[in-house]
Amino acid sequence: MAVRLSPDMIEFVESGVSTIVGSRDANLRPECTRGLGSTVAADGTVSVILYEPLADKMRANLEENGLIAVTFSRIFDHRSIQLKGTVRTIRKGTAEDEAISDRYVHAFAEAVSIAGLPRSVVRRVHTKPAIVVEIEPTDIFLQTPGKDAGRRMEGA
Repeated sequence: MAVRLSPDMIEFVESGVSTIVGSRDANLRPECTRGLGSTVAADGTVSVILYEPLADKMRANLEENGLIAVTFSRIFDHRSIQLKGTVRTIRKGTAEDEAISDRYVHAFAEAVSIAGLPRSVVRRVHTKPAIVVEIEPTDIFLQTPGKDAGRRMEGA
């Protein structure tokens, strides 16, 4: 059953937070890669941009079973949420997606600079060519460290 993100969650996932995308293969072996920007459409679909040359195994897993988990975590306070869902489509990135990814990398560079990592290091991250994974969220979990970590959250 699909869940919708609240306006606060949408703002969070579309910001410069750390984005880690996870999948698994038929033998339950995990795979992860870094997301390079996310958007939420009016219908609730969450799109996550991935650097295509590093996403071969991820793509194969997603095409095989359609199961995905994406964790969004803010560097300075560790606020974190995890979305689990099913993949609707995987498509080539467009010029619009590239612009989203460029804005994300700039925002992420600003966020990690607070922790002392030079912005120039993050801005070297390759973002093109990209693929975009469009997800129908089925669950949202709080993952901020603390007593409520792992608790299922309500969406919008």
